[in-house]
Amino acid sequence: MDALSEILKVVQLNGAIFFNARFTAPWCVASPADASLAKTLGLGAERVLLYHYMLEGSCLITLEGMAPLHLSAGDIIVFPQGDAHTMASSAGGQPLQMDAQAILRERPKLLHFGGGGEATRLICGYLVCDPRLFQPVLAALPRVVTMNLRSMETGRWLEASLQHAVEEANSNRPGTEGVLAKLSEVMVVETLRLYVAQLSPEHTGWLAGLRDRAVGKCLALMHEKPAHPWTVDSLAREVGASRSVLAERFTHFVGQSPMQYLGHWRMALATNYLRRSSLNVARIAEEVGYETDATFSRAFRREFGVPPATWRRLHASP
Repeated sequence: MDALSEILKVVQLNGAIFFNARFTAPWCVASPADASLAKTLGLGAERVLLYHYMLEGSCLITLEGMAPLHLSAGDIIVFPQGDAHTMASSAGGQPLQMDAQAILRERPKLLHFGGGGEATRLICGYLVCDPRLFQPVLAALPRVVTMNLRSMETGRWLEASLQHAVEEANSNRPGTEGVLAKLSEVMVVETLRLYVAQLSPEHTGWLAGLRDRAVGKCLALMHEKPAHPWTVDSLAREVGASRSVLAERFTHFVGQSPMQYLGHWRMALATNYLRRSSLNVARIAEEVGYETDATFSRAFRREFGVPPATWRRLHASP
């Protein structure tokens, strides 16, 4: 049982965009926040995850409220919270500015930009996901995740996968969209694995909780069978811990009790059914673990301020 895998079964990472970029100094690219990118791409409330992989050269990345980050060949940087950021060949000076939103609209096969000096080559990736379903993972990540793939055992095939994704994005072969979605999911999972592996033992959060025997199994059980009538007692029996130990460790890592977490996850699943299925409210209530649609509707209104039917009208996918 694996809570991360269970989340990925329903998150549906899709809408992947990849392209090669070759920038020559001086250059500067200002990337807006993910909400602005989502609007540019016509994605509504969907979340845009973006990352850059450095194939060659180096660059300086700045975010508001953080010290500048220096990236070199082999580094990958991910922006889990969708922060606006600037990438540039160096600090100071007057670098050439480029509109990231225009790039996404045009989607060039190979992006050339800059003043003709020292070259930097990158792979840029953009993925789309439902922010409610992916919230447990996103909330556990910092504003920026960086690591050097070439220094890791799995880095070689991950770099090759990124390069293949770019080639696939530029092809006209049948099934390209599906291939990119699967490649995107593999790359996200592998990046998260690498991130978890380098967390300190003192670290807390949803991802750190996966490494704890009791908390990890508890999360897996709730995500595998969200409609099951779980209680703290029944979960404790399944994971082989006392009720008090499970409650204490779960709250320590996840920041809320098991039942609070399960309630929020059920509501996230409910919004997914409301947006992407034609199931009626009574059936959705059953699917997410409520005995009656009245009980479900009350819980849903507490969470979102409106009843399920109203929420569906406002947010239903085309």
